[in-house]
Amino acid sequence: MATTNQCIASMARLNLSSIIRPTAAAATIPRFLAPAASITQQRWKSAGTRAMQAREREKEKLKRKKRQQRFKEYKYATPSQDERFSLCDAMRYLRAAEVGRPPSQATYELALKIRTIKNGPVLRDRIRLPYPVKNDTRVAVICKEGSGAMHEARTSGAVAFGEESLFEMIRNNSNKLPFNRLICHVDSEPALKKAALGRILGPKGLMPSLKTNTITKSVVTMMHDMVGAENYREKIGAIRMPIGNIQFTPKQLSENIKTLVGSVQGNITVLEDRVKKDLIEVVLTSTNGPGFSLNGAFASTDEKITPAHLSTAM
Repeated sequence: MATTNQCIASMARLNLSSIIRPTAAAATIPRFLAPAASITQQRWKSAGTRAMQAREREKEKLKRKKRQQRFKEYKYATPSQDERFSLCDAMRYLRAAEVGRPPSQATYELALKIRTIKNGPVLRDRIRLPYPVKNDTRVAVICKEGSGAMHEARTSGAVAFGEESLFEMIRNNSNKLPFNRLICHVDSEPALKKAALGRILGPKGLMPSLKTNTITKSVVTMMHDMVGAENYREKIGAIRMPIGNIQFTPKQLSENIKTLVGSVQGNITVLEDRVKKDLIEVVLTSTNGPGFSLNGAFASTDEKITPAHLSTAM
């Protein structure tokens, strides 16, 4: 009996060990028998009507336009009306900031902030202020030797004039030029191009060109406009230039500001067909002082402060 039981047990163990169980890789379950969670369902978006498709296209166009215009303009924080000052108030604070410093080394500076697109046409011009800030303009004239233009340059007070002699002086004294303005007569333009002085004059901002309006037919008129005149150019959405000495009276400074702002607005009008530009803020500062946004008013908010108080020497 015991032998029979042992034999049956041995046969049972043999049958159990010989069973081949299917692996997970070998198991293939028909798709219709698989659980719903394991099936990845693909959903297709309805094409919709033509009106729906048109609306979708318009939405995509608006998204692309917003992405393109996101960084297309220069951005400035526009101050509120309470953060703006009258001219006399701004001068009062700036004069206080310059106390203890030599008056000859302190100047008022004006910054005109412009809303404009990047990589667009820029504003540039030469302006003659009613009360010049600098009076140390020294002009040199490129003109033919012995010509009428050379005689005009000599009588108008040019510090240097000529063609080859002037070119030679520029090459030999490139670091110590006796002039800070250079103009060219139209008859000498080919000689100027042949001289190849762009590497010397270009970095100094002295290279005559039609773009900077320094090539002329009338030397007398150009020199008259240049003496006491200043060049301005828009950079990164703003125009900055000295507008007066710290000893200027409120009236003198006001006249200079009006002249500069009027010139810039006129140039904006000329370019309105090509690009949209807006003057959004006028900021007055000084050499060592902070900036004050102007509100267009002249008189001080303090009735005790009059323009006469700001007209005395510091």
